Amino acid sequence: MLLRGDGLSGTMRAFHLHNAASIGKLPKGASMATALPNPLVAVKQASKWATVWGVALIIFGVLAIGEPLLAAIALTTFIAWLLLLVGVVHVGLAFHAHSGKSMGWKALVGLAYIFIGGYLLFRPVVGVATLTLVLAFLFMVEGVLDFMLWWRSRSVDGAFWILVDSVITLALGAMIYMHWPSSSVWAIGTLVGISMMITGVTRIMLSLAARHVANRLA
Repeated sequence: MLLRGDGLSGTMRAFHLHNAASIGKLPKGASMATALPNPLVAVKQASKWATVWGVALIIFGVLAIGEPLLAAIALTTFIAWLLLLVGVVHVGLAFHAHSGKSMGWKALVGLAYIFIGGYLLFRPVVGVATLTLVLAFLFMVEGVLDFMLWWRSRSVDGAFWILVDSVITLALGAMIYMHWPSSSVWAIGTLVGISMMITGVTRIMLSLAARHVANRLA
């Protein structure tokens, strides 16, 4: 028993010596606990990408204003293909339905998407006029939602730009609605471009405010 105890004690001493040697090989200042990521660094990284996205929105907005009709037709074509894709997916899911009623409903919805998408694709001018009216309502809804967001975060640095975005978006929506349909040819491209530029400026200002707060807390 004594021999076994001495052997066990020697083994434990060797184990502790091995651990001490391993710890001594760690780099100076390193900790055995896993270091957590710095939230301030994450905020700065996110603000950098938000700034890049804001600059991209401004560039796309300028291009849309320069060619409003082309931008409107491109947007109509994109939405038309998207509706066609959604319609095909609905029709495909209809054949996997377990009941005849569910199959018929999904097939009708899919065919409706396909019909609307095909109509917009082959009648782009009419599609532009229709999308202009839809865009007016979307702008007004977005303006109301932005105003609600500003009201909830009005004490945050840079929240004033959310209010600016809300007021301008509401004004653009009202302008589109009042001049519809005579201004459909140029309104959708121009106003979408302006909205993209305002949104881009808002993203840049908010990201700069977030970076300023992160630098102040660092």
